[in-house]
Amino acid sequence: MNPIPKAPIIRSEDNSVEVAWFCDLCNGDYEFLGVPDGNLRSSFEHCSDIIRTADELGYQNILLPSSYQTGQDTLTFAAAASQFTKQISLLTAIRCGEIHPPMLARTLSTLDHMLKGRLNINIISSDLPGTVKDSKTRYEISKEVIQILQQGWTKDHIKFEGKHYQFDLTSDPVKSYQENGGPLLYFGGISPDARALCAEFCDVFLMWPETEERLADTMKDLSERAATFGRKIDFGLRIHLIVRDTENEAKEAAKRLLSKIDMDRANDIKHRALDSNSAGVLRQDELRKQANSDLFIEPMIWSGIGLARSGCGSAIVGTPEQVYDKIQRYIQMGIRAFIFSGYPLIEESKLFAKKVLPQIKTVNFAEAQGRKPKGIPITPLTIGERK
Repeated sequence: MNPIPKAPIIRSEDNSVEVAWFCDLCNGDYEFLGVPDGNLRSSFEHCSDIIRTADELGYQNILLPSSYQTGQDTLTFAAAASQFTKQISLLTAIRCGEIHPPMLARTLSTLDHMLKGRLNINIISSDLPGTVKDSKTRYEISKEVIQILQQGWTKDHIKFEGKHYQFDLTSDPVKSYQENGGPLLYFGGISPDARALCAEFCDVFLMWPETEERLADTMKDLSERAATFGRKIDFGLRIHLIVRDTENEAKEAAKRLLSKIDMDRANDIKHRALDSNSAGVLRQDELRKQANSDLFIEPMIWSGIGLARSGCGSAIVGTPEQVYDKIQRYIQMGIRAFIFSGYPLIEESKLFAKKVLPQIKTVNFAEAQGRKPKGIPITPLTIGERK
């Protein structure tokens, strides 16, 4: 095993980590990759079962993705889930430019109050369905949306003059339940425009699976970029899991996942996603070409999932001890948040929660970073003066 890459400067120096699961709102849950199963469709019932299970198992956070595919609208589903979840935070994806920014701020304020501070936000900057904009424009829009949201959460007035948006509005309708800056912002992207935006505004920079060396290079670059704004950020890894009692069983489970794949259909499924041609996906595709004959890009990191899935394309494959050790290596590298998943989602969430999760020292980021209030905050929707 190679030496562990040196950790960059990060916000959360304690080695406690936030462990999240993934909720399939976008037609992506399978027993056999690329083979649709009606019982695993992204219905409200199935997605609700996924999030209830993760909540009960003790995951601190769950990613609710956004895509123009058969499934559940992210914000609508998050509102419903706020009423039947207990402790889990909802990492709710928003595609910047999709909703009028002040009304988006109001929607997120409503959600944050419904969840009593259990809202995190995943910023997405990819194209809206049926539209194509250059990277510079998309990230300009995202930057303006973020600035408008943050003004609404932290100032008495939204006064914004940008290239794409101009507003002069009171901020009372959009005040968040969370304090000290409002909900945490998670987002990623490896293009120059993405890195610049993340360094200036993100709280958690999310990465897709690559070799440890490449992850470390990305983290060092983003940490240094953030420092130019006088900021420190945290780093997260979105990755799949295949955990079995023996290494051979884990590798056989990986092979089984691909055992019924039709590459033409798999390619079609992969390219339904709005991010299928993003720089991050293309980098993972390039790494897979360098993998060994079993599709491992480095020990325990299996890249086969990327054959039929956009976004996160690799999994940690191994025994509970091996998976735990790999996670500890990532923690020593400076990673403080994980968004895990596996196929099928409910079964794999139970396996990981039973065999590995109890050994990991966990934390809720919003609580640790002083965003989630201990009592009732003073807002226009709680006990603040009604004007």
